[in-house]
Amino acid sequence: MYKQSDLIETKVTGCAGTIIINRVEHENTLTRLMVTQLREAFDDLYREKAVRAIILTGAGESFCQGVELTEADSDESIEHWGEEAAEFRDLLLGMLEITKPIITAVNGPALSGGAGLVAACDIVVASTNASFGLPDPRHGVIAGIEAPLICHRVGAGHGSHLLLTSKTLEAPEAQRLGLFHELVDPNQVWARAVEIAQECAAGAPEAIQLTKRLLYETLGEHLETQLAAGAVMRATSCTTQAAEEGRAAFLEKRKPNWQ
Repeated sequence: MYKQSDLIETKVTGCAGTIIINRVEHENTLTRLMVTQLREAFDDLYREKAVRAIILTGAGESFCQGVELTEADSDESIEHWGEEAAEFRDLLLGMLEITKPIITAVNGPALSGGAGLVAACDIVVASTNASFGLPDPRHGVIAGIEAPLICHRVGAGHGSHLLLTSKTLEAPEAQRLGLFHELVDPNQVWARAVEIAQECAAGAPEAIQLTKRLLYETLGEHLETQLAAGAVMRATSCTTQAAEEGRAAFLEKRKPNWQ
């Protein structure tokens, strides 16, 4: 049972259940506790019979700018990073497995783990000032968990370009590639997501559930294996000297000095 949090909020509006990432002062970056709370919130809204579709959005001017880099503590072992990567992988897998439509209302930058959350959703409506990117290598690590989902959504060619250049896409380019499906004015993002939830609810619940099973179990049948491998590679990258330098540069607000 999900216990309402100041950082992960939920509300139900008609047939739509909404999850709001609310850590505005940190641009909605996720802590490990928030990752757990997100999973619980998705599970609760999935069990709520009146909810026919789930909307994920962010508070303030950011959607989600990834997992908190400053959470690293004295335990920087592969086990520590492996647990962190596995928790985020399980969140994305849980989103893929839910047999209710998940609609992302991208109200601002969706970067690193935030980009992974977008890619794990079924339908994406975004603000005209939203953006999408995977800057992880510029912090000395890899977007191992996000990579399979990005390539699944847009193909290996566009995926490799995004992953290797660490480029951040503005909303029109993200829409052109199919990462965003609709662009709307910033003050209309959540309202449009609710409209899409209502459109989904016009279908028979059983038909929608079977469609989502088809999408995950058939079209994405290899994703679970790929996400598991990506989580291992992500954890490994976090133990390198490059990752240590990337975290230090981030905290010290300077450019990293790669060796």
